[in-house]
Amino acid sequence: MDPSARKIGARTATIERETGESKISITVGLDGTGMADIDTPVGFLNHMLSQIARHGLVDLTVRVKGDTETGTHHTIEDTAIVLGRAIDKALGERRGVVRMASALVPLDEALAQVALDLSGRGYAVVNMGMSNNAGEFPSDMARHFFEAMAIEGRFNLHIRMLSGLNEHHVIEAAFKGFARSLRAAAAFDERAKDAIPSTKGQL
Repeated sequence: MDPSARKIGARTATIERETGESKISITVGLDGTGMADIDTPVGFLNHMLSQIARHGLVDLTVRVKGDTETGTHHTIEDTAIVLGRAIDKALGERRGVVRMASALVPLDEALAQVALDLSGRGYAVVNMGMSNNAGEFPSDMARHFFEAMAIEGRFNLHIRMLSGLNEHHVIEAAFKGFARSLRAAAAFDERAKDAIPSTKGQL
């Protein structure tokens, strides 16, 4: 395909998944404007997905129903799985992308360091710092979210909290850092618009 023929909004994907624990539909547009249309039964998850949309300039439509009577774990984990698969599908063969990017994101006392490689291989190293495992979305659940998303999205993700005391700030800084890294890594490389960014010839 002629790289100049690429149009804004072209890299989109919809993934649906239904299990005995959740029913999820997610549409991702990697070349979007940050539009977020999100409906899950977990309020803080809605807030964090909106961060991905806004700071990643990703158009994101999310519909989630989950068995929250057993807690939020299944709903959050399954959302991560579907989001990762949607990102992977939207990326396609990953031709012409920058591929690797990083971000250092502060939020008051919290500071998140995020590095991302759209390598085609799912792997995550996530250190969210201390967690009290309280509330509907503790930082340890955020760790699990990022790990599941990276595996299903076939990208390498490193997140390290350099500082942070407030769990809301810690988690939000990590999500914003991921969003900024995804935005930069998925951008088209003006110097290699039609190349696969790997010596292997594929990702």
